Amino acid sequence: MDLFQAMSVYVKVVETGSMTAAAQECEISTTMVGNHLRALEQRLGVSLLKRTTRRQRLTEFGTAYYQRCLEVLGLVAASERLAEQAQEEPSGTLRITAPLTFGSEVLAPALCEFSLQYPKVKLDLVLSNLRVDLLDSGFDAAIRMGNMQENSRLIARPLQDYTMTLCASPEYLKRRGVPTKPQDLPAHNCLTFAYPAGDDWSGVDKHWRLMGPEGEVTVEISGTMVMNSSAALYRSATVGGGIVMLPDAYAEPDLREGRMVALLPDYKLPSRPMHLIYSPDRYQLPKLRRFVDFAMARWGQQIASAQ
Repeated sequence: MDLFQAMSVYVKVVETGSMTAAAQECEISTTMVGNHLRALEQRLGVSLLKRTTRRQRLTEFGTAYYQRCLEVLGLVAASERLAEQAQEEPSGTLRITAPLTFGSEVLAPALCEFSLQYPKVKLDLVLSNLRVDLLDSGFDAAIRMGNMQENSRLIARPLQDYTMTLCASPEYLKRRGVPTKPQDLPAHNCLTFAYPAGDDWSGVDKHWRLMGPEGEVTVEISGTMVMNSSAALYRSATVGGGIVMLPDAYAEPDLREGRMVALLPDYKLPSRPMHLIYSPDRYQLPKLRRFVDFAMARWGQQIASAQ
């Protein structure tokens, strides 16, 4: 006996009210419907239906078994749909929003690789430090920095923290000297970022916080330039403008090649949490599932903990 088919036939008998109607729905003979029912009852050892010449009705066990059959058949159908979705080639437009610096320096180059893997996906990347409404604005996914506010409509997957490095160019350090402790910073020209009011880091342009062997140290700094662009700060620092707190997305290549020098290595700078945000409803789309897998493999917290 094919148990799955027998359960399907039984459900049709219950829903249509007769073996004849069930036979028509299942495109088999009435005799075969009866064979499936008898085989089920023999397997279970109990009656499912009470039959008379005029009608049939479910036994108490038959009613409970019908509900269980619906659950089993539903799970099988869902599993088949999942397999179909997994095999479906991602396509269509994938809209993503991300912060300016991370988006331009890290995400955009990585998306070139994603595009090679999934050429039928058209990527629409919007870079902004503003927090847009993901659903109302029609985005499939967002990468966001800062503490997350609970939203039951969205899934937030933690990424590696957004980290920073205190650095300066060799030319500047030759001219002004190398600071060896946080207390040396007020005597230097410190280039600072102008965070908007209400931002998690508003006020950082006047004070820098560093975590070292003696705990957290806060120093008041000053300089000749305040900017609201990481790119502008980066360019100014590379030509010897001063000491800067740069996102690692900018600093790492220059530090490796000696164009910038990391300062105060015994002190850790503040970092910001970062998350990948998306709607559970849209996650059913192959294009979004593939992007989530791609992003988590590159920037998920498990990658950071393994390093």
